[in-house]
Amino acid sequence: MKLERSIALMGVLAVGGLTLAACGSDANVEATGSGDSAATCEGKSPITGEGSSAQQNAMSNFTSVYSGVCSGKAVEYTVSGSGNGRTQFVAGLVDFAGSDSSIKEEQADAAATRCAGNPAWNLPLVFGPVAVAYTLDGVDDLVLTPDVIAQIFTGKITTWNDPAIAALNEGTSLPTTAITPIYRSDSSGTSDNFQRFLSDAAPQSWTLDHSSDWAGGVGEGANGSSGVAQAAAATPGAITYVEKGFADQENLTAAQIDFGAGAVELTTETAAKAIDTVTFSGDGNDLALDTDALFASKEADSYPLVLSTYEIVCSKGYDAETAAGVKSFLLSAANEGQEGLEAAGYVPLPDSFKERLVTAINAIS
Repeated sequence: MKLERSIALMGVLAVGGLTLAACGSDANVEATGSGDSAATCEGKSPITGEGSSAQQNAMSNFTSVYSGVCSGKAVEYTVSGSGNGRTQFVAGLVDFAGSDSSIKEEQADAAATRCAGNPAWNLPLVFGPVAVAYTLDGVDDLVLTPDVIAQIFTGKITTWNDPAIAALNEGTSLPTTAITPIYRSDSSGTSDNFQRFLSDAAPQSWTLDHSSDWAGGVGEGANGSSGVAQAAAATPGAITYVEKGFADQENLTAAQIDFGAGAVELTTETAAKAIDTVTFSGDGNDLALDTDALFASKEADSYPLVLSTYEIVCSKGYDAETAAGVKSFLLSAANEGQEGLEAAGYVPLPDSFKERLVTAINAIS
């Protein structure tokens, strides 16, 4: 696995996934010092989290920055997939869950029990644009639509020279190569968001359920964001859905997507334009986002295939030391931790989100 930014992390393989741990004050990032940090540097150490692989590189940045501004404080984050992270959080085995889908319904009820009768909150800490990335020799520019993408991932379109793809790419010589969809085999918030996107943007072609488990039924599975990116890079004719940073690490080509107002390239700017339209699902400090309107957007020069990745925490119910540690880390991540995210393929929090997020973090007890 390649992490292309220089950060002081101790990575070890652990049961359930990769554990990232940051400690000490030797992080090779620009640390402002605790006096300039939003972190209080109070509370227990280490605090523990588990879940999303989509936020793996962002979490590496957050933990490095935090250990740089709070000497002696540590965060341990295990990469095991969003679904596993939520399960571990509900069981009380970690202090927070990293998840690309909000916690809801029966699982939210179970989380409230874990939080001593108090609701769990979904706190969006970073946005990750999702690339529809492919490996196809000689084809460096490719346009797809949500409908064509849905037909590829349900097995209706099986070769790269299919007339539906050719019609979108006049003048491009498309090979007869078979298409191999690569999907997430683990319980994944990225899968949930991608399937939600197809349900909203191509309902006529994607009639399958959407959840953290892949419902498409064709192709080959791989574990984690790095796993699908590596599998796609190694498979001629492959296509996958994966966060931009992981696609970049494997030198995959991202398709331009015509959402309804012309082909749009995935860039920080086109993703940020889409994010500016996102709204919260409700009031208060549970900051789950309304992604249905985002995924159905057809605004020009806007790339709405973006996932919001959450830290799921107890609103109340922590012991005092854990509450202080969780708050301190999240305050750092929401502020100085946002620096450097763009280079890793993420879109930092808009200022309009940050104000409400900091209010919610400060309300944790």
